[in-house]
Amino acid sequence: MVRKENIQSLGDALKLLVQSLGIEKQVEQYKIFDVWNDVVGQQVAKVAQPERLANGVLFVSVSNAPWRTELTFRKKEILEKIHQQTNSKSITDIKFR
Repeated sequence: MVRKENIQSLGDALKLLVQSLGIEKQVEQYKIFDVWNDVVGQQVAKVAQPERLANGVLFVSVSNAPWRTELTFRKKEILEKIHQQTNSKSITDIKFR
């Protein structure tokens, strides 16, 4: 007879692996790539997409200067939405390029 005492879900196993590797913050930050469209909406997502993360700074590629200016004005609002969507404040700044 097989005992199932130490069985855990895949999600729990992955969480433990991430913790043991010490990469929780990095995994947390990369959630933004999954939720970007929800954070900024479809219209903005058509012209602006996250490219990379470095030291808590999200670099976003923007297709033209007028949108870059608009998003720069809305940076604080976008950061707040990122923090809400990712349940983390590990992204501290956004650079629109």
